[in-house]
Amino acid sequence: MSLRYEKLYIGGQWVRPHGSDVITAVSASTEQELGSVPLGVEADIDDAVTAARNAFDEPRGWATWEPAKRAEVMERLADAIDARKDEMVRRISSQNGMPIVIAEQLEGGFPSMLLRYYAGLARQAATEEERPGLLGGTTLVRRRPVGVVAAIVPWNFPQALTFFKVAPAMAAGCTVVVKPSPETVLDTFLLAEAAEEAGVPAGVLSFVPAGREVGAYLVSHPGVDKVAFTGSTAAGRSIAEACGKLLRPVTLELGGKSAVIVLDDADLSTSIEQLFATSFINNGQTCYLGSRILAPRAKYDQVVDVFSGLASGVAIGDPLEPTTQIGPMVSARHRERVESYIAKGKAEGARVTVGGGRPEHLDRGWYVQPTVFADVDNNFTIAQEEIFGPVLSVIAYDDVDHAIRIANDSDYGLGGSVWTADPERGAEVAKRVHTGTIGINAYLPDPTAPFGGVKASGLGRELGPEGLAAYQQLQSVYLDRS
Repeated sequence: MSLRYEKLYIGGQWVRPHGSDVITAVSASTEQELGSVPLGVEADIDDAVTAARNAFDEPRGWATWEPAKRAEVMERLADAIDARKDEMVRRISSQNGMPIVIAEQLEGGFPSMLLRYYAGLARQAATEEERPGLLGGTTLVRRRPVGVVAAIVPWNFPQALTFFKVAPAMAAGCTVVVKPSPETVLDTFLLAEAAEEAGVPAGVLSFVPAGREVGAYLVSHPGVDKVAFTGSTAAGRSIAEACGKLLRPVTLELGGKSAVIVLDDADLSTSIEQLFATSFINNGQTCYLGSRILAPRAKYDQVVDVFSGLASGVAIGDPLEPTTQIGPMVSARHRERVESYIAKGKAEGARVTVGGGRPEHLDRGWYVQPTVFADVDNNFTIAQEEIFGPVLSVIAYDDVDHAIRIANDSDYGLGGSVWTADPERGAEVAKRVHTGTIGINAYLPDPTAPFGGVKASGLGRELGPEGLAAYQQLQSVYLDRS
């Protein structure tokens, strides 16, 4: 059944959009229409920002609520989302091709988990402290909410990444205008229904699905105090430029080209499930994935065989089937992009050991075979540019110092992992990699720890207490005690 929404959720109400165009949601696996929602225009952004501004600025508005009271609203929202979890993951998997088993774990679990985590921090974290001064008197240091937040969310983990932003922002006392990606919009309207049911105060959360131009309008809107963006590095640079001119705080979680460093003592045969999670999860459409496999030259062929076997052994098919491990790309355009990189890898002299084409047994959907390249030099395009698909490059190194030089020879620095029989040795290697996050014999961001990148992978951090601090600003009140 096709889902059709005709109104937008803005300022706590379902309102008619100012435009007449719609976004049509399409199944990544069947290429059939799933539904449609209104396409937001600049006037809709104006309404959403005004509602958020009013909810933040009014004398008894959201920003003035006691943290414990805000936490209660957040927990009600978590309950309302949990009640819709099954439908939420079905909509997401249908739209972007994420295997439903992964969607159940991440898209179904992270939103309410983050809301409850930040509700707990809101109750516990002090918003004021007195500091004794060196010049006499004391200073009252206050943590205040930054204001109205523009949250721009991608299509690959649409709900999880929404709540990377919404949960700490709400806990801090901010109000939020969310602009979801056009590729994943049906899940956003389910979230809006949950917000309405949970009694989230009017203007605290509004949702305007729109394209890039309207997103740029939101970023530069005079009523916005902070921007939080997850997406490509190219788009992130444009947003950073706009925010820089406005002196507007911005958090950017951008692209990655993370390194998987396999040390000479690693036994990869015991870590197949973890290797899959670090290299192929969500069909390779994950920013932090380790797509550069660094293998010791003495064990190079063995490492190539392990990853080739991993790629050839996965189940490719309908993302709504629980046995599926690899689903389709999110769109025909994105599949073309991934296939263009596979062609570049072949042209530059890399050797395809498995994959390289489309699955023969699937005549519909935007599928790409999991692909492994051997004989890759780190200067090759496929080793330097983010592909955002199920494509791995295996690169040989001579010793650990050489491996670290290769790992750090990248414009990006978001994720990564080290594989070894000696975790302490692995930790020492990990500390030398210039990246925002890295794992030992596994990798998965945890809500309690800061997540984000260095270099072209972004600015700022999400998750953990640091994620809450990103939505606060400091005020010093000097007290004369003489």
